[in-house]
Order: sequence, then structure tokens, then C-alpha cells
Amino acid sequence: MPFVVLTLGILLLLLLIIKFKLNTYIALIVTAVVVGIGLGMPLTKIATSIQNGIGSQLGELALVFGFGAMLGRLVADAGGATRFPRHYWIFSGANGYKLPS
Repeated sequence: MPFVVLTLGILLLLLLIIKFKLNTYIALIVTAVVVGIGLGMPLTKIATSIQNGIGSQLGELALVFGFGAMLGRLVADAGGATRFPRHYWIFSGANGYKLPS
């Protein structure tokens, strides 16, 4: 039975990434949770298992860095990475200087 759950987990991972274009990091976390539930793990142990799987030394920071990188990408795609500095430059009173394009 664990082999079947593992195989279905791999198929789910591929489906989330290829078909639904979900971020790879999110797809890995979702798949890990689904496989953990499928194997009958208690919900409290699933998070610990994912953290140990990511890395014992960087487990806690890897989640923060991963989600932070995704948030940064969303801000950049929405135009916030260029809009914020331009508006800050205008409101700071540095109007005599020309901003690089």
C-alpha cells in the first residue's frame, strides 16, 4: 500500500506542476502533506516530517525563505518592485535627479 500512495503522490506532483502550473515549492509541500495523510501519519507529525525532509539545519528557515521568495516574485510581477522606488523617489523631494530607466 505505501508504494501505491507514493506513486499517486508522484503523479499528483506532476499534475500540479504541469497541468495546473502551480509553483514547484508549493506543489512539493502540498504533495508531501497529501502523501503523509495517505500513509496514515498524524497531522502533527506531517509538519515535522516535512521540516526534517527539507533539512535538519535549515528546515525552519527554508520555509521562510521559500515563501519570501514567492512573495517577492509576486510583487515583482505585479510591478511593485519598480513602482515603490519611483514613488518613494518622487515623494522624498529628490525631483532634481533623473531616475535610470
